[in-house]
Amino acid sequence: MSEATKHEGSCFCGAVQFNVTGAPVAQGYCHCGSCRSWSAGPVNAFTLWAPDNVNVTRGADNIGTFNKTARSGRSWCKTCGGHVFTNHPGWNLVDVYAAAIPTFAFKPAVHVHYQETVLPMRDGLPKMRDVPKEMGGSGETLPE
Repeated sequence: MSEATKHEGSCFCGAVQFNVTGAPVAQGYCHCGSCRSWSAGPVNAFTLWAPDNVNVTRGADNIGTFNKTARSGRSWCKTCGGHVFTNHPGWNLVDVYAAAIPTFAFKPAVHVHYQETVLPMRDGLPKMRDVPKEMGGSGETLPE
């Protein structure tokens, strides 16, 4: 495997370390209230990976997880509180926060849950009302 397809990531303090390999299934911005609240920001930059492509290499016992709903298990470092990823079992995907993978070239392709936005973004990317149909959403897009 080439270095270009493997990226190291960590929590804020480095106690939890992981890598992602290959390419993400999708990447973009989520505007839902849960992601905004969890990330403490107006938008969350996501990268979605197949679970087999996310490997915790250090500090697995230091990962805490909270399930607000059965659709997502949000994980963080128990030492620093740094957020690392969210498991989405219904989609069989792991959202690794783009900011937690410093060497990964984040190239967003879509906005999801744009009906909830508090930070309108005019970047030419599709603005999904919720999520794509294949993920159980309406598949509807909204204007910029």
